[in-house]
Amino acid sequence: MMKRLLLALGLSLAPLSAPLAEPLHFITEEYAPFNFLKDGRITGITVDQVTAIAEAAGIDYTMEIMPWARAFAMVRSRSMHCIFTAGYNRERARQFAWITPTLKDEMVLLKRKDGSKGPASMKEALGMKVGSQRGDFAVEVLEGLGFTNIDLAADIDLSVRKLVSGRIDLMPTSIKTYESLVRRGEPVEKAMAMSGQIFGIACNKQTPPTLIARLQAELNKLIASGEQDRIFAAYGLPPTPRTTENGAKE
Repeated sequence: MMKRLLLALGLSLAPLSAPLAEPLHFITEEYAPFNFLKDGRITGITVDQVTAIAEAAGIDYTMEIMPWARAFAMVRSRSMHCIFTAGYNRERARQFAWITPTLKDEMVLLKRKDGSKGPASMKEALGMKVGSQRGDFAVEVLEGLGFTNIDLAADIDLSVRKLVSGRIDLMPTSIKTYESLVRRGEPVEKAMAMSGQIFGIACNKQTPPTLIARLQAELNKLIASGEQDRIFAAYGLPPTPRTTENGAKE
């Protein structure tokens, strides 16, 4: 009887001594003003949102910066891993579990600010050399438009340096990133508009749905309360357009 009692007690206490569940691993890249290192700390518009919703949801998490292509491959293959700030499209909708929108923005093609007129049409732009980041959704957009001469860099700062130095002719980015580049004194300007885009957090498909739902609910609250707008304002940018459909849709 005593053995059975001790065994039952041991089983009842087992979960208390079991290892804690794996934290959620957030990975991002250097892409100011959304995610970047400052004084050794990861900060930025999306970083602040991710931190706020993870803490509000009571989720244990880690966060690190690495090159985008490496981060993207890691999230594809490992559960409990998420990447941001990721551009959402139909192909990626099937590959990841999404929490959106951390940003809704228009896309533009940039050129050097050197007095030239730039391409007069998309047809003319297609014949020019365009640069983007390896693994970035913008590469898919460029290929879909018909661009074939695409230069791939490890990060956005390298793409900007190539644009300014004349190694590439055009570079796609969001309006907000363009405004940030101008603010920091980069000699770039808009060449032409592209389509709008939703950005968010893309998680490995094996990440528990309940976890994704909790984070989405907290992001919805962040947007509804106006806190997302305040985060954008803190970095000197206008708020992202409001949406009544905060989840990514196919």
